[in-house]
Amino acid sequence: MTTKNSLETFITDVKSFWGPLTTEMVTRCRTLLEGLAQAPIAEEWLAELHRDPPEDKQLYRDPEHDFLLNAYVEQQDRYRAPHDHGAGWVVYAVQHGEMEMGTYARMTEANGHVRLVQRDVQRMRAGDCMVYLPGDIHDTRCISTNALLLRFTSCDLKRESKEGRMTRYVQQHGVWTLGRVRAMTE
Repeated sequence: MTTKNSLETFITDVKSFWGPLTTEMVTRCRTLLEGLAQAPIAEEWLAELHRDPPEDKQLYRDPEHDFLLNAYVEQQDRYRAPHDHGAGWVVYAVQHGEMEMGTYARMTEANGHVRLVQRDVQRMRAGDCMVYLPGDIHDTRCISTNALLLRFTSCDLKRESKEGRMTRYVQQHGVWTLGRVRAMTE
């Protein structure tokens, strides 16, 4: 009898309870991803990620529900401007290294202009997880030499971007405001 590795167990477990977005769904996915981020480096799937750090590698795409698990490496000072994930929700876990993730509130002024106000910045270390629900706005910055992240998404973010549901923000005169809708390659 073959024993499942942590990645296979993660996939099996998520598939067993997958359904509509609920507090319980988010909590369970977060708990499982935290565990996966702490998998033994001797497991072949994780050893391979450390041997050949990916810019973006799909570890799993569910053929029935379309949720995805990706792994990617960020280099020091890599910054990804504020964005949301459209109708999708995301759980990030740091496997090694350190990241900062800031969250923002979207404010619409009386004249209709949109600007962001930063709510907070969280430092993430190995084993830490963050959840972003539909409409949540965040940015990311790698603050270590590099960082290996696991990103679980409820849907295909490239499709969300292509279909115009994702919003990216740009900085103008020191203020984050609406950017153009464009494909998200990150």
